Amino acid sequence: MEHIRHAMRVNEQVAGNHFDLVRLLPNSLPNICYDNSNLSTRFGPFALSSPIVINAMTGGAEVTKRINQKLAILARERGLAMAVGSQMAAVKDASVRESYSIARQEHPEGIIFANIGAEATVDQAAAAVEMIRADGLQIHLNVMQELLMPEGDRDFHGYLENIQMIQSKLGVPVVVKEVGFGMTAQTVQRLFEAGVTLIDLGGSGGTNFATIENMRSRQPLTAFEQWGLSTAESLLEAAACEPRERGISLMATGGVRHGLDVAKALVLGADAVGMAGAMLALVQNHTTEEALAVFDRWHHEIRVAMTALGVTGPDELRRVPVLLLGELGEFARLRGIEPQRYAQRG
Repeated sequence: MEHIRHAMRVNEQVAGNHFDLVRLLPNSLPNICYDNSNLSTRFGPFALSSPIVINAMTGGAEVTKRINQKLAILARERGLAMAVGSQMAAVKDASVRESYSIARQEHPEGIIFANIGAEATVDQAAAAVEMIRADGLQIHLNVMQELLMPEGDRDFHGYLENIQMIQSKLGVPVVVKEVGFGMTAQTVQRLFEAGVTLIDLGGSGGTNFATIENMRSRQPLTAFEQWGLSTAESLLEAAACEPRERGISLMATGGVRHGLDVAKALVLGADAVGMAGAMLALVQNHTTEEALAVFDRWHHEIRVAMTALGVTGPDELRRVPVLLLGELGEFARLRGIEPQRYAQRG
């Protein structure tokens, strides 16, 4: 509940992010029709009708049950995949299970991801999946959040081996995700070598869990509130690992505000795009009808962007030229990533 309250405050203070430094080039002769544009995409084995995924947020209390219920209704009405927040609370206390299982009740035929931390055992991961009859499992990485959290973990031994064990024993696909601090190419490479092919890069630019945990702490460490990589930076890092050639599917989450940001994430290599902070604001501040209208606007914005770029589907966006401006372009150069290759695509 504290996380929800602080997240709303923090997200209201977020102005721009690195998606503003991703500049798309117009195609004045697109030679296609808006009506022929298609939003369907694939995230590994999952066929999605939209690249937008309602990503993990919350659970574990009555107020969060209402949030997950509203999110599931939105997902059902627009055919979107969704994830619940960390289920460790319900794994340890069965009385709060319904704050998560409500998502499956409201979205019985949809794609739903369970969620557990990398410290979880195989049995705990299996319980999280069974709890909501999940189609897949997210294993979240949140080292900096844990270090700043007053009650957080301090020992991160064996995370990779744990992920491997869960993936080998579970009967559903496993997604490894960051919660807002991004991933380097080295992290993506290590996950791939461990057999992980579904990765949510979870970069900064949206909900800042370092700030949120500092707001909860009596001894805040504010120097760490700019820690990590942005979502755009993480996508550039992941691209260096040649994910398509290796069968890796990427989700981009963090700082996605509208349909144009979704399109930019797809241009930079994402297969799907997670939204959390913007979704929380929708269900907290708007009626279901108003929220569905916002969803429709986001989808319209993606299709407008695709049509203006001369492509008919998300998969084609990876081929269009794009400029990496300002500090994003400088980041790319320092990391040995050539902005010119992006600018001269197509």
